[in-house]
Amino acid sequence: MSHFFADDGAKIHVKISGEGSPIVMLHGWTSSHQEWFPFLGQLTAKHRIYRWDARGHGGHPLGKHAAPSAKRMARDLQNLLDHYELDKVTAVGHSMGALTLWQYIRDFGTSRLERLCFIDQSPKLISDESWQHGIYGSFDGNKATEMMGWLKEDFAEGVLKLTAFGLNERAREKYLAGASGWEKSRQALRAQDPVPLIECWASLTAADYRDVLSGIDVPSLLVYGQESNFYRAETAQYVARQIPNAILHIYEGTDHSPHQWQRERFARELMEFINCPV
Repeated sequence: MSHFFADDGAKIHVKISGEGSPIVMLHGWTSSHQEWFPFLGQLTAKHRIYRWDARGHGGHPLGKHAAPSAKRMARDLQNLLDHYELDKVTAVGHSMGALTLWQYIRDFGTSRLERLCFIDQSPKLISDESWQHGIYGSFDGNKATEMMGWLKEDFAEGVLKLTAFGLNERAREKYLAGASGWEKSRQALRAQDPVPLIECWASLTAADYRDVLSGIDVPSLLVYGQESNFYRAETAQYVARQIPNAILHIYEGTDHSPHQWQRERFARELMEFINCPV
């Protein structure tokens, strides 16, 4: 495990594998660099992979440094590119990672990015009367307040309920049945420090990147789960319409982590996307 220091002194851990052109992979909220481990076998033959644990994630103590807000993580990404002297980067972001990339593009532009991949995310999580493409299509301010209460009362259970009581009926059934996979996730979440992760959630739900999408001027691949816990097909189609010339793939029968359910397909399509002439 390598590391670099962000410009506020925070130590950011990064796992680096393979040789070739750079791919930076940004995990989802409450996850870690391990999210991307299943794809290394196919990607590292031709690419050097940078997988960070975002600040406040991966079990690394944050100390007195700034919480992992969207803006701070975007700056951390710029610090990573500076530290490792990376340009012409393919950046892949799942969920929170996609939001981090949109914040990065708002703050720093796309000059160091060659290709982008966004996985199952909306540019605005909170819904209102004029916006129904956020979480569940109906996650309004009242539900956001309720969710924050869940997180503060029992962080692990709050995260699980957010995932379980969404659009994916199988997830709800397995949660209510106490399936072993849910218990494993519960224990992993309880091992994490909830304070920075709750602050991170507050930042993510306050963000709105709809204005960023139309200005993305590098090739973009979109991957969405047909049975996402959080987003309907209309959300994926909205993002695809807004980003110029974006390529949209819907993974049938998959949830908020479509890349994990169809790993070989995702790795193959990502490689094809990277190798396709502009």
